[in-house]
Amino acid sequence: MNRLEVTEKIISAKVSKGIKWEDVAKKVGLSKEWVTAACLGQMAFSAEQAKIVGKIFGLTVEEQKWLQVVPYKGSLPTPVPTDPLIYRWYEIVSVYGSTIKELIHEEFGDGIMSAIDFSMDIVREADPKGDRVNVVLSGKFLPYKQY
Repeated sequence: MNRLEVTEKIISAKVSKGIKWEDVAKKVGLSKEWVTAACLGQMAFSAEQAKIVGKIFGLTVEEQKWLQVVPYKGSLPTPVPTDPLIYRWYEIVSVYGSTIKELIHEEFGDGIMSAIDFSMDIVREADPKGDRVNVVLSGKFLPYKQY
C-alpha cells in the first residue's frame, strides 16, 4: 500500500458513488480547493480529517494513515504537462510569468508569493458568451531578507 494507491481508490470511489469534491470539503470543514488537493495526494490531513475522508470513500484505517503522511509535492508526470487543462496553466505561466513576477516585485519588492501561506478560490461565472472560470490565488508575500 502507498499514497498513490490510496489516491486511486479515492478517485475510483468518487466516480462510482458520484461524490462531489465540494460535498467532501463541507464534511471536512475546509475549502474545496484544499480538500481536493489533499485527496489527490498534495496535502496531509489530520487524523480527524482523514477519518472523515475515510468514511466518505470507504478507506481502511491503514489507508487513512496514508492521508496523514506529508507528501512529496508536485505530481505532474512529465516536465511539460500533456493534459490540455493543466497545459493551459503551464502556458499562462510561460506567457505571463515574467509579467506577474515584474508586477509583484514592483509592488512588493524582492521576494516571492508563498504557496504555503496560500488560498485559492475557483468559481463559475455566468457569461452570455460562455461561462468563465474565475480563479483567485492569494499568497502571502515573503521578502528576501538581508544577512
